Amino acid sequence: MKILCTSVDSLPHELPAGELAFSFFKSAGRADVGTIANRWRGVLKTHGFAPSAATWDFVQICLAVCAADLACLREKSADGWTRVIELTVGLHEPLPWVGLESHVAEMLRVLTGDHWKIHFVEGGVAPPDGEGVRTQHDCVCLLSGGLDSLIGGINLATEGRRPVFVSQRAFEDSAKQIKFAQRLGGTGTHWQWSHGIFTRGKREPSTRARSLAFYAFAVLAASRLETPNVQIFIPENGFICINPPLVPGRVSSLSTKTTHPRFIALMQELLQRVGVAVTLELPYKFKTKGEMLLGCLNQKLLKELAWQSTSCGRYRTYNRTHCGGCVPCMIRRGAFQAWDANGDDTKYANKTVLESEKASGPDDAMAAALAVLTVRERGLDRFLGSTLAFADVGERESYRRVLQVGLAEVEAVLVKDGLL
Repeated sequence: MKILCTSVDSLPHELPAGELAFSFFKSAGRADVGTIANRWRGVLKTHGFAPSAATWDFVQICLAVCAADLACLREKSADGWTRVIELTVGLHEPLPWVGLESHVAEMLRVLTGDHWKIHFVEGGVAPPDGEGVRTQHDCVCLLSGGLDSLIGGINLATEGRRPVFVSQRAFEDSAKQIKFAQRLGGTGTHWQWSHGIFTRGKREPSTRARSLAFYAFAVLAASRLETPNVQIFIPENGFICINPPLVPGRVSSLSTKTTHPRFIALMQELLQRVGVAVTLELPYKFKTKGEMLLGCLNQKLLKELAWQSTSCGRYRTYNRTHCGGCVPCMIRRGAFQAWDANGDDTKYANKTVLESEKASGPDDAMAAALAVLTVRERGLDRFLGSTLAFADVGERESYRRVLQVGLAEVEAVLVKDGLL
């Protein structure tokens, strides 16, 4: 599966057979060429953005990967899942990236589970040349509309930090993102963007690389800050950071690796090697979602906003309502139960896991139950297998503890609902 992402001016007149192409920030007006973030560069210039070439090329790389991830269908791969993708990306200044192709391929292998071959060439779009306006914020915080990012934002604001919040626009959560940002930082503290990828034909629904757009936006937002070596906070609980496969069939990228510490470490190294001075922070990698709720520094504000956040993996399927039985919903319900058994005002389409199982099938509920039973009967280490092989010896026990407590929070929901 071959993909080319470059500027309109650098597109070949005719694409080789079987190759797909995308143009950055401007439509090519061709049926055989998709578009990435049409007119976005002009919007950034209007808002005063003037990022370095390395920052801008990182953005172009991330968006190109997102485009390839959407355009390359897993059903056409040999095993129905693992793709072999050859991606060529036009960069404004490709020289600093030469020699890093294998590093990027390894990073993407962790994230998407696919085999990548990367080429960096000339032909990318130049960075927006805005006025270079600097802001007085002291860090960047991802704000998805989910519960973890809400807690992360509350804690930063309560500690006296001045975060700028960055969101990837989502139809279901855009208004929620705006509301949370206004409550936590006020006006002028929030950037909300979309990758704007358009391509004709069928799109791959698994979107394992979608988070790269989120990280690109965060690094771009950091370019506006005066603070040296800007901290980018990625508020995610440790259980989801590791996202251990609940059953043997969910190994590798069948369980998402969006905030996996190994993926984050590889991206951090990449940014350092090209001179982008940011530090990616996983402040809650050793806390469960329940522990994040219990440890939130502004409990009054959390009680007001927590139930309005989004966690469900089937949110769109259930008409923007939490299903109540997918893995993210079970983790959310277990966290609320650990925090305040009577404080979960979330509207669930199914009030119990058993109801959800009957409505949409037993896949997630049974996987969670099997994981709990495996730990009960054979021990946590047998359940985890090689899940923590990536971790340094000094951190391995902390990861082990958070997975044990996180699974216990899910177990409490299954017991309460009569599944165990």
